[in-house]
Amino acid sequence: MPAADPRLIVPLDLPTVAEARDMVARLGDAVSFYKVGLELFASDGMALARELKGQGKQVFLDWKLHDIGATVQRSAAVLAGAGCDFLTVHGEPQVMAAAVRGRQGSDLKVLAVTVLTSLTDADLAEMGFSETAASLVERRIRQAIAAGCDGVIASPKEAALARRLGGPGFLVVTPGVRPDWADRNDQQRVAAPAQALADGASHIVCGRPITAAADPRAAALRVAAEMAA
Repeated sequence: MPAADPRLIVPLDLPTVAEARDMVARLGDAVSFYKVGLELFASDGMALARELKGQGKQVFLDWKLHDIGATVQRSAAVLAGAGCDFLTVHGEPQVMAAAVRGRQGSDLKVLAVTVLTSLTDADLAEMGFSETAASLVERRIRQAIAAGCDGVIASPKEAALARRLGGPGFLVVTPGVRPDWADRNDQQRVAAPAQALADGASHIVCGRPITAAADPRAAALRVAAEMAA
């Protein structure tokens, strides 16, 4: 059995830590990188993150920090001390710069959230933005680079733009990845795994096509095979 593809991140978007542990056990050696998001934040998600690190897994804390600079800086410092690998913050200049300051001296990678993959241009207009999603993503990528972030969260549709602006070492993590055989669910700006990588993604986040499958491990291996191809 080849090693799990470290570019594949599986989100543990489950109601309880116990269910998340069960999913990790079912996936076994097929997955080496997990996302711990807000659902588990309220139910001892940090304990789960430490467990995963103890098992040799990589951990992505998708907590989208958004607060005054001092609070974000202190929070990033605490999370850096926990040994986690990726942390998301909202793509606002003060927030990004504070998180970068907070993680200094650690290996924690700070990723800026550009535009949520569930949002369309019409949604942004309703929120008061005059820009399209693509325009807003570009502006926030440039701001993330200026703030010293290690990468961004961008939909597969904006991966090529992020790669062009950020260069070869920039992390481009793409949610909204849906294999052709899977439902879109609530994601709007989507692409298949191989296409997302070809367009510039360094990592893909693929959730329900794997975690909602009758055999999650087989689904993860299927996605990894598409990535390898």
